[in-house]
Amino acid sequence: MQGEESRATSYTTLAAGSDFRHELEIKRSRFITVLRRADSEDAARDLVAGLRREFHDARHHCSAFIIGPDRSIQRSNDDGEPSGTAGLPMLEALAKRETTPGAADLSDVSAVVVRYFGGVLLGAGGLVRAYSESVSSALTLVPLVRRRRLRICSVEVPHAAAGKLENDLRAANLVMAGTSYGSRHTVLQVAVPDNAGAIADAAERVQLLTAGSASLVAKGTEWVDVPFT
Repeated sequence: MQGEESRATSYTTLAAGSDFRHELEIKRSRFITVLRRADSEDAARDLVAGLRREFHDARHHCSAFIIGPDRSIQRSNDDGEPSGTAGLPMLEALAKRETTPGAADLSDVSAVVVRYFGGVLLGAGGLVRAYSESVSSALTLVPLVRRRRLRICSVEVPHAAAGKLENDLRAANLVMAGTSYGSRHTVLQVAVPDNAGAIADAAERVQLLTAGSASLVAKGTEWVDVPFT
């Protein structure tokens, strides 16, 4: 999914690592929420399948997920709960989660709520609140990161000039994305935000730092995790 071009150049997702788990008890029913970072439908559904095996004696394994930089794939499943009382509230909790004030852009996330029935009927309204709260409360605790689409650019310079240019580019707050070596030249890879203004600014900076002897060449893009601020 992330290799495809999208309208979005950044979004928020879960920090890479293990699944995140959080449990609530509501009127003696246990609601175990599991969140996983997932960048494909297969990865999202793998979480459901794994939890069905792990919690094989639970009555319900309700799920929801949002996939893609543009959040174009959104699915939910009530898994036997009354229609609209579990999967949809979970999906809305994911979709409406504000990651910055006034902005909701959480994606590449799969959520499953495993329910152990406690013997007390919650009613339709109670179920909606329980499943929504289960996901919402887990999201307040899970670590998040920004996912940014960066344009990978290259600049070719003689070996003797490469070290100084790399230091100067770092000092200019440009992100270095790798180095390769030829017989006479070093090729520095630079990652910049994937928009025309940022690329033009980086190209101008390279021209200034090399007195016009080297040029920045824009190539493909990569999605990169950056700290969430």
